[in-house]
Amino acid sequence: MNSFDAENVSRETFEKLKCFAELVGKWNPKINLVSKASVDQIWERHILDSVQVFQLATGGGHWVDLGSGGGFPGIVIGILNQEKQKFRVTLVESDQRKCAFLRTAVRELALSTDVLNERIEKLDSQQADVLSARALSDLNQLLDFSSMHLKPYGTALFPKGQNWRQEDQAAREQWSYQCEAVISKTNPAAAILKIKDITRV
Repeated sequence: MNSFDAENVSRETFEKLKCFAELVGKWNPKINLVSKASVDQIWERHILDSVQVFQLATGGGHWVDLGSGGGFPGIVIGILNQEKQKFRVTLVESDQRKCAFLRTAVRELALSTDVLNERIEKLDSQQADVLSARALSDLNQLLDFSSMHLKPYGTALFPKGQNWRQEDQAAREQWSYQCEAVISKTNPAAAILKIKDITRV
């Protein structure tokens, strides 16, 4: 938790993040929101990881998080946005049990966040200004989702592990886009890909 102290959030926001961490710990044995090995490192591995995604977003408008699952980064974004009120936040998740968890988190934390229980490819275009997804699929598939749900001048924020360079190289065979790779604060081998101007080759 100490590594989070420098992230400059209000006491109320910090308390909500703590409550969310407890909620994940409570639900995890039932529906496996995060790996058992990472539950004890929830602040470093999941919350701080999600906070840095939020910090890379500029402007405002509609933020859509795809495959929100255990609420990373979606619920964390909802918590941070509650203070800033820059975005309308929508979480998309096809698994009903995970949706039940996300809706419980939204209710208990009093967040202004929508949860859609839908498959991404069957969802009406969300026209997102910012689109995020963590541990959902490879970059090629994420860019396909972006072409459906991101506004033409919107920004996609995709946290990626140590293979991000290979994914980027493979995706460029089918897509043209601008990509800024921001090295992760929680893992120097990982990066958050900040992507704009996506078009199919």
